[in-house]
Amino acid sequence: MTESIRPSRRTVVTALSAAAVAVALPAWPETAQAATATAGPVLDTHPATEPSGTHVRDVGGTNVVFQYGAVLPAFDGWRTHEPTRDYLSLDRKWRFRFDPAGQGLGEGWQSAHHDDRAWGRIDVPSAWDLLDTPGFGSEDGPFAQGTAFNDGYAWYRTTVDVPGSWRARHVRIAFLAVGYSAEVWLDGRHLGKHEGANSPFALPVAGALRPGTRQTIAVRVFRKASYTDYTASPPQPVTDDHELPYKPVDYWPYAGLTRSAWIEAVPQVTIAKLLAVGANGRLDARAVVENHSATDFDGRLTLDPGRGSGGRPVVVAARIAARSAGVVRVSLPIPRAPRWSPASPHTLTARATLAAGRHAGPRVDTLSTRYGVRELTIADARLRLNNKPLFLKGLNWHEETAAHGRAMTPAEYDRELGQVKAVGANLIRNCVYNRHPYVYDWADEHGVLVMDDIDTMWLNTAQEKLQTERYGLARALALTMAWNQHNHPSVILWGLQNESEIDAAGAPVYRAWLADLKAAVKAVDLTARPVTWASNTSNDPAFDLADVIGFNEYFGYFYGKDADLGPTLDTVHARYPDKPILITENGTWSEAGTHGPATTQGTEEWQAASFTAHWNQVTARSDFVAGFVYWVLKDYKQRCGYNQDHNGISVMGLLTFEEERPKLVHEVFRKAVIPGDR
Repeated sequence: MTESIRPSRRTVVTALSAAAVAVALPAWPETAQAATATAGPVLDTHPATEPSGTHVRDVGGTNVVFQYGAVLPAFDGWRTHEPTRDYLSLDRKWRFRFDPAGQGLGEGWQSAHHDDRAWGRIDVPSAWDLLDTPGFGSEDGPFAQGTAFNDGYAWYRTTVDVPGSWRARHVRIAFLAVGYSAEVWLDGRHLGKHEGANSPFALPVAGALRPGTRQTIAVRVFRKASYTDYTASPPQPVTDDHELPYKPVDYWPYAGLTRSAWIEAVPQVTIAKLLAVGANGRLDARAVVENHSATDFDGRLTLDPGRGSGGRPVVVAARIAARSAGVVRVSLPIPRAPRWSPASPHTLTARATLAAGRHAGPRVDTLSTRYGVRELTIADARLRLNNKPLFLKGLNWHEETAAHGRAMTPAEYDRELGQVKAVGANLIRNCVYNRHPYVYDWADEHGVLVMDDIDTMWLNTAQEKLQTERYGLARALALTMAWNQHNHPSVILWGLQNESEIDAAGAPVYRAWLADLKAAVKAVDLTARPVTWASNTSNDPAFDLADVIGFNEYFGYFYGKDADLGPTLDTVHARYPDKPILITENGTWSEAGTHGPATTQGTEEWQAASFTAHWNQVTARSDFVAGFVYWVLKDYKQRCGYNQDHNGISVMGLLTFEEERPKLVHEVFRKAVIPGDR
């Protein structure tokens, strides 16, 4: 085994029952920096606060998320087309050009008149990493070669024929994800900028749209370099205080228009979002209605709770002032609605229909949403679903394949997530970013629970302070996570951060940052899901703020012994006796095909034995430990300065990266029995 494989996760857990073990880690810069040479990597510019203007407003007693001056809409247009709306897919080949010197803006590449005929072409969605990178998925492939290491700016351009019928419509351009940041123009008019590689956004195009003409969409995408030189020893990291994550992390930062995009034309009075809460035999729904017209709307809203619910459609008044947003609330019984659970993942479809006039009048807009009926509570240090104790046998996973990177196809999602079911896991942790909407739908339909995460990984005190007090990108990501995933019954935990640094002097800043993120998700989640995070210590000074205590531990790998886990869990439980504990990460590594004693690091036997030792200590304490989330489903790519001799592939998975071949730990994990299932 080579030393470069071994430090695949950067984390330190302080065992409360034993002396802390020091681990040599890279010295990360405390402030933003790039190369000192003028030809080195560049940093993108940032406004005073995160550019989308994401915030919450109380609208008639319901907290509503706004972005780019409008309600953050539902993003179901990638799969569901409402009959009252028009959709124009942007999934196609676009013109594409790298812009490493950042010259495109000054040369007018955003203009409709720019001649892009000599540009290359790229599929949308896709990651430019896979545009031309030999052997990307192979452990024997050449590291630091190909477009996977093209950083800085790149441009996308396409044209659309805008229907003349859209003159009386509200139109927005929706992107499910662009990594890392995107600026968008329509015929040279700047629509807005978005930061965050994994969260969807929608830009209103009022004022830039010219119905009945052909118009040009231009997108300038930026990805920061991870290092000034990927082959240097040691490599010099490139950091940016404003970005999340702000420094190199050990997963691959795929770049480009990595998920679907489309244009959506909706009525001037439109249902932007339908929030649904199904519990205790009732449906509580909030229809968030926007009125973009110059006249007040006085009509009605019909809510149908869906086939199989036992509930009848209810009609209520809907009055929305001109140029404003309102919330229409409907609560009704659904006496025959089945409860959602992993064993019986029943979902329902609610539909809101907006009509003009108090009585008879034309249909104006519709919006449907899937939801489930379930009750999630915490009592006596146990997570409970529908009043039954819940133990989580979980897997961390990264959203990528060797063939398509983060721009996965539905067939790839089905294959990868099918592996979760195949090994008997009942939870996936979306470490450490939001996933494609397909994933949440899949989890709802297949009865797999979800811990959702945002991109707040490995921050230090300076970044925590900046995010809380000024920039606000972390808060924006927390708000959009809770808003976008609100209706999914599979989502049971909000994850606030991963392994961010804590020191004695910075503890008050760290606590204030987590309190801010917790307040954000609690403000918009009507179901009050528990919050947790993946701490890098079992002695976290903010655990009193968590609903579920979560920490990553690597006893017997980075520090200490496997047997240290049990006493540590006992000590944490003694300090917080009413809170469930969740191991959010644990794992080791093995080189596929390397066999030997279970005491020899790097063998498949050692990896399997380590899992068993940790699993047994956790399940022996299932009366207060809520579960165990293994690191990781599949080997994964990263540019974090180690594993370079394996083409950046970390070999900690149950499966190999490119072939997705199971290792010994795959079968051992599959056979691990959830407490209570014996």
